[in-house]
Amino acid sequence: MPKLSISLLVFYLVFLCFASAQGTVPTFQYQSHHGALSLVGQEPARTSTTVIPTVLVPVTLSFDAQKAKGKDFVLETNADVPRILRSPVFTKFDFGSSGTTQYLDAMLRATFPSPQDWHTSLGKPVVKPLQITVPVGDGYVLSSKTTGTYLAMVDVEFLEREIFKRIPHQEGKLVIAVTHNTAYYAYGDATVCCSWGTHGVDPATGNSFVIGSYLRSVPSIVEDRDIQPLTEQIAEFALDPLHNPLAHGVAGVAPSPSENVVPAWMRPVPADNTASGCGGTGVAARYTLLEPTDTNPRSELPVSQPWIAASNGVSWHVQNVALLSWYLGAPNGLGSTFSFPDAHALTAPAAPCPALVAGAASTSAESTATEIPWDGPSNGHQLIGYWTGRGPKNSVFRLRDVPSQWDTVIVAFAIPDRSGPEGTLRLFIRPGLDLAQLKDDIAWLKSRGKKVMISLGGGGRYFTLDDPQNIPNFISSVTDIVSEYGFDGIDLDFETPSLVLRPGDSDFRHPTTPSIVNLITALHQLREHFGHDFLISLVPEGPQLPAGYASYGGQFGSYLPLLWGVRDILSFVDVQDYNTPPLEGLDGEPHQLGGVDYHLAVTEFLLHGFYVGRDSRYYFPPVPANKIAVGFLVGATTPKIVSKSIESLISGRLPAGTSYRLHRPAGYPDMIGAMFWTIDADRLDGNSFSNTVGPQLHAQPMAK
Repeated sequence: MPKLSISLLVFYLVFLCFASAQGTVPTFQYQSHHGALSLVGQEPARTSTTVIPTVLVPVTLSFDAQKAKGKDFVLETNADVPRILRSPVFTKFDFGSSGTTQYLDAMLRATFPSPQDWHTSLGKPVVKPLQITVPVGDGYVLSSKTTGTYLAMVDVEFLEREIFKRIPHQEGKLVIAVTHNTAYYAYGDATVCCSWGTHGVDPATGNSFVIGSYLRSVPSIVEDRDIQPLTEQIAEFALDPLHNPLAHGVAGVAPSPSENVVPAWMRPVPADNTASGCGGTGVAARYTLLEPTDTNPRSELPVSQPWIAASNGVSWHVQNVALLSWYLGAPNGLGSTFSFPDAHALTAPAAPCPALVAGAASTSAESTATEIPWDGPSNGHQLIGYWTGRGPKNSVFRLRDVPSQWDTVIVAFAIPDRSGPEGTLRLFIRPGLDLAQLKDDIAWLKSRGKKVMISLGGGGRYFTLDDPQNIPNFISSVTDIVSEYGFDGIDLDFETPSLVLRPGDSDFRHPTTPSIVNLITALHQLREHFGHDFLISLVPEGPQLPAGYASYGGQFGSYLPLLWGVRDILSFVDVQDYNTPPLEGLDGEPHQLGGVDYHLAVTEFLLHGFYVGRDSRYYFPPVPANKIAVGFLVGATTPKIVSKSIESLISGRLPAGTSYRLHRPAGYPDMIGAMFWTIDADRLDGNSFSNTVGPQLHAQPMAK
């Protein structure tokens, strides 16, 4: 059967989005000075009670990724149902000034100074259990060897589609689907992580729904508990019931026109005074539906201080959420508090986000901090960075002005040329940069002993090389770019959904996915053409390489056959530790971004070797340490964390508080060093990373 054309598919999805935009639960319009917003229930002026019939769907998940261990792995949810029914989701609790009622009703009553007899509650649910199998490309499981606990990581759009293949249109009802100990990533991309669920209107069935997780006996990296994830999604659903989560993940498909839009807001500055960042223009953050009350910006799993509801000796962890008054700036008609249930969680309205205000200019300014110069001989360690040419206040930053601590500079990007045949790439640089100057600057840097490479691809760029007849297009276009500008080599940054393993492609040593097979062939031909000194590097996202330990298929481990296929011509590989979901390390414990432990665990997969998909039939051997660097994101970590991570990996000397123990206690002295996205951001930040990590690497001796 022929596939639907992209245009027909987009038309069909747009039709579904608009046809089902109203959902299956009652909603009313609140008129704010920013426009009309849809909310769950009936308007307060009616002073009536709305009871929403509910379908509770406990979803038991089994994972194909775990079958390499010789048995099915199941996260069973039915045992959580009695607990959920006794919780504030369905049972009345004392919420102070909001009354003794359910969580949803209490939150809405805190939103509006309501008459005593205005209520919106969930009816006693009909329970419809489901069991869904998660394929290797749509999720994996983290386990803790110490505690014997588990946490699943699942594609939330995959789960939504699977649920509503089985649950038809439920007129007038709300579908609440619950999983056990499960976190989610979005848009089919495990780097867009993490949330505890989603909500809105399913475009295929028109059902109003909430997907959440119930947490019980979880690994130590999880701080939320029991119904906290579920109450977070219920609260966000109440304040944006016509949200269409699937539409955001499909290129060319617009969100529902009925979705609520609020003024662009900034996250509150957390207690540790780390950067807050922009949250978006919706209720909760756009990508992972995080609440403004989620306070740990460097933790991938949501973390916030819960409100505790207690009854008969049982305590429930309930999510503190931002009310409409927080997003809108306390307009007339809303209550005087900004958060619920704890009015002290947010004590002032949201600050506006200039970056998302139409017409706002960039306010970034270059720091006055000076660079620490470096002109010594190479000791084998390298400071590697990407350059985009972004200067302060949208000005340009010439390649010639890259600080001298940087040993290898990677120009971003040569992108897939959509106007040309498959496999063709073209140079794309920031507007305002002069191509003739670029060529001169490359030659200038090379004359000072620096290496300059061109990165192919980039985030958000889809690359494919499915047809072997198009290999010459790739080789020709890359050859032209390298030759024209004098690059020393190429860096491969083909991110998800590029290079996704096809079903049945299970052996990294003998790949069958055409794009990967053809790309390996093309890289060998390029190396043969340019000679032994031609540099080739790989910069996979976390799902594309170290996640291949937990699961092998789809995006997971997709760079492993590429790395294996070019191992004889590879210059170096540097995993993007910043584009990496929580992973289980070789120590049998889960780790997430935010500290030294994570960088040690992720990097040692390559340094030590591992069983792909935890399958003893497929062992990926160690990559030589002198071909490995560690990838960091300026702004998502600190120079101190990077410095400690590099010191630990190279010397084996671990800082106090580190839980991960290297399999090689003496460390890996030959490891190249560190890569950063980007040199531009570091320069705007006063060269804080290059001034710290550069001298550290240049003073660190290589193994003899």
